[in-house]
Amino acid sequence: MTASANLAALRDTGVWIFDLDNTLYPASCNLFAQVDRRITEFIAEHFGIPQPEARERQKRFFRDYGTTLRGLMTEHDVDPVAYMDYVHDIDVAGVQPSAVLAGALERLPGRKIIYTNGSVRHAENVAGRLGILDRFDAVFDIAAGGYVPKPDPRPYATLVERYGIDPTRACMVEDIARNLAPAHALGMTTVWVRGELEYERAGVGAGVHIDHTVDDLPGWLAAVADATADAVP
Repeated sequence: MTASANLAALRDTGVWIFDLDNTLYPASCNLFAQVDRRITEFIAEHFGIPQPEARERQKRFFRDYGTTLRGLMTEHDVDPVAYMDYVHDIDVAGVQPSAVLAGALERLPGRKIIYTNGSVRHAENVAGRLGILDRFDAVFDIAAGGYVPKPDPRPYATLVERYGIDPTRACMVEDIARNLAPAHALGMTTVWVRGELEYERAGVGAGVHIDHTVDDLPGWLAAVADATADAVP
């Protein structure tokens, strides 16, 4: 199958599901570094401990629970709303509007949903800065998933049910490879936005749950939009 035919095969996609951070905008924007610092500060202030100790707790929670928030809720009953408001109070000026991404999303067939382990507020701030917020039909955030983070399969099932998604006609795009495994298990087409960090690459070796690997998401989506348009009889 040629590259264009491979992309044209996506013409029947009914729903496009996009992760937010380091996916819809490039990792070089370094927004997550701000969030990461805010998480450390939150833990330090909440427990009244030095930042190095807070940092150690933060990374343990992330490693053991998938997100720091999940660990804080499970072990310490931390209020998730207060936490999310604090850690996402960041400057998004480093994110540049993307006309290519906006145009590709406009031309792609099907509904578009943001699925993030962050908050609706954060997704709206970032997507608004990118100039693509109006291209999306919905934001499914950590609260909508019952504060259960990816890659736990349960919120994926909730997402599918809530929006009436046929997984065999859905495509999920993510920068963290392991987060695509539950989507693949449901029958979705999967796209990994290649990352270099260890947590982003975890699970890549298995390979079977990744259908497409891309380095330039806006360019790839524009190519998909072109190919799907050309494929229409």
